[in-house]
Amino acid sequence: MNETLSLDFENIEQQPLHEFTEKAYLNYSMYVILDRALPHIGDGLKPVQRRIIYSMSELSLKSTAKFKKSARTVGDVIGKFHPHGDSACYEAMVIMAQPFTYRYPLIDGQGNWGSIDDPKSFAAMRYTESKLTAYADTLLGELGQGTVDWVPNFDGTLTEPKLLPSRLPNILLNGTTGIAVGMATDIPPHNLLEVSKACMHLLQSPKATITELCKHIKAPDYPTHAEIITPVKDIKNIYKTGSGSIKMRAVWEKEDGNIVITALPYQSSGSKILEQIGSQMQAKKLPMLDDLRDESDHENPTRLVLVPRSNRVNLEDLMSHLFVTTDLEKNYRVNLNMIGINGRPQVKDIRTILVEWLQYRMETVRRRLQFRLDKVEQQIHILKGLMIAYLNIDEVIRIIREEDKPKQSLIKHFKLTDVQAEAILELKLRKLAKLEEIRIKGELNELEKEHKSLQQTLKSRQRLKTLVRNEIKEDAEAYGDERMSPLKERSGARAMDKSELVVTEPVTVVLSSKGLVRSAKGHDIEPDTLSYRSGDSFKSSALGRSNQNAIFLDSAGRCYGLPAHTLPSARGLGEPVASRLNPPDGATFEGVMLGNGDTVYLLASNAGYGFVTRLDDIYTRNRNGKAVVSVPRGGRVLPPSLIRDITTDLIVAVSSTGRMLVIKASELPILGKGKGLKILNILTAKFKSGEETLVAITAVPDNTGLDIIAGQRKLVLKYKDLVESLGERGKRGNLLPRGYRNVSRLKLKFGDMPDS
Repeated sequence: MNETLSLDFENIEQQPLHEFTEKAYLNYSMYVILDRALPHIGDGLKPVQRRIIYSMSELSLKSTAKFKKSARTVGDVIGKFHPHGDSACYEAMVIMAQPFTYRYPLIDGQGNWGSIDDPKSFAAMRYTESKLTAYADTLLGELGQGTVDWVPNFDGTLTEPKLLPSRLPNILLNGTTGIAVGMATDIPPHNLLEVSKACMHLLQSPKATITELCKHIKAPDYPTHAEIITPVKDIKNIYKTGSGSIKMRAVWEKEDGNIVITALPYQSSGSKILEQIGSQMQAKKLPMLDDLRDESDHENPTRLVLVPRSNRVNLEDLMSHLFVTTDLEKNYRVNLNMIGINGRPQVKDIRTILVEWLQYRMETVRRRLQFRLDKVEQQIHILKGLMIAYLNIDEVIRIIREEDKPKQSLIKHFKLTDVQAEAILELKLRKLAKLEEIRIKGELNELEKEHKSLQQTLKSRQRLKTLVRNEIKEDAEAYGDERMSPLKERSGARAMDKSELVVTEPVTVVLSSKGLVRSAKGHDIEPDTLSYRSGDSFKSSALGRSNQNAIFLDSAGRCYGLPAHTLPSARGLGEPVASRLNPPDGATFEGVMLGNGDTVYLLASNAGYGFVTRLDDIYTRNRNGKAVVSVPRGGRVLPPSLIRDITTDLIVAVSSTGRMLVIKASELPILGKGKGLKILNILTAKFKSGEETLVAITAVPDNTGLDIIAGQRKLVLKYKDLVESLGERGKRGNLLPRGYRNVSRLKLKFGDMPDS
């Protein structure tokens, strides 16, 4: 049998999807902001923290009690008040127990509760034990005295305090961090003595400015002895605006030539910092460090030792570099966002925070006094009824024995209230003694004095302020301590230049005919004697230091730069320069240059033109190189030559027809790029086969000889011989002797002259 299914939409609520999602998201946002992520200005706690503290007090886990398993506390919290994950609840509990996370811990933990190196390395809750600290009493001490409102728990079977009656501004003392929806909070911890002095000053001078309050609250006070190096004016601006950042720097000292780090920034890990330094050493970015050790123990919780390579290392510069490149210096965001006494989240300045908390505290104390006044009045009322009974004890006994309804009879006969009559009927026989009457009179007198004092305090705002001020002072004396994070004015840290981070040792960079490069330590290397691959041979070499840049010149006249310390070792056969650079197709590498920025080299092409240049003018980091020497079509550049002294060095140029011209180096211009001037006049027009070209050119310093190599033959010339052969730039030069005209190479022959 087929039946048609009918749907009735009359009683179903309908609304647009965008309205529903917007409302649902806003509800979720408000829940996260108000009931999860942000602390309240009154007690400085998030809901989960408040519930943990309250549950522990209900389990009688005060500072004087015995420790109890943390799992018991977590079970009570999530079962009675906070129906969320046990791991998240336990982690919130751990944070309140860590002395390196909380400035004034609320929980006293026994067992493994994590370490500075790894705060999340705590043991499972089934292993650890806990109880409240003495400081936690500032949050709980007045809980049962009518000071706070009580609300139903999540299932309505129990009640929990909406807030805790904090006797101190815990919102500033321990601070907190949290991420809500569309907002976050980062409140740093502060020193109890400083904050309490600011509160007392504000009670005494309600119109005190932020500048006046900052004389007491100088800066945040983290649970570490690292230095706060943020300038005072910047900290004051943070307290004025409610946002900014605080910078902390590790504390170090010199000990036997070593660097000993004794304090780390808040939530910095010593092992992570050593790992950061070690990775730089492994990458050869810290050549001035020889070793590092972690000597931390129970007596010295933080003791990191850095051993410099020599006593010539500037420790101040080294530490400045490490401050920039490691967690030895850290920034901490400050965002004083919290739920105010009006129940709304807001970023507040330091004065607004203290003013609102003092309003909360004044109201809490007023409620406590009113609660006590009500109790005193009730007790006085009962004691007055008992005094009537003692003065008329025989009549009272008669009424109780004879009357059917003694309570009503007592009320009618002695004009008592229902409460007084009930108290008389509850009297025990032993309470009828004469001494008991004297005790009641004394107690009544004391209560009447207290009643008068309470009424005077409640009616006088000044008395109330004085009471709050004295209580803050007492708590500050009981729980306060000296500042842990010293406030120091320090200059900004500076990272070292890459050249400073390289071992400065003499090196010889060797380039082969096939474009393979390698770097050998020292200047006593004979490039001709090194091993080369089959079919390969020596092309060019340069002397310098490992912290300098090697500049390669290709046949197209382009220059390329590579740090010398990154080149492969001469123990191998070398690596192709082209693998790190992008030379034009068909170009070959003709030479290598090395030195500081002011080092001068001679650059020339086989067209007979050349110029002198500084290395700073031709250096580039571009992998595609930089056009430096203008080479005519079909021509190529010649290997560069180092000019040691431009005033005394001679330029020797040899053509393919065996003509040699000697000129002074000072005759050539110093250029950054270009064609240069004509050095040797050669008979070349279009670089066709058989035409004359410039085949070799070099700079010869004073006191140096020159070997002109032609095949197996070698012509040796001294510096004075070259001086005698000086000619004019741009001329044809003189023919070399027969047998030496097919020149393949020019080689300097050093005598007493240094090699670098």
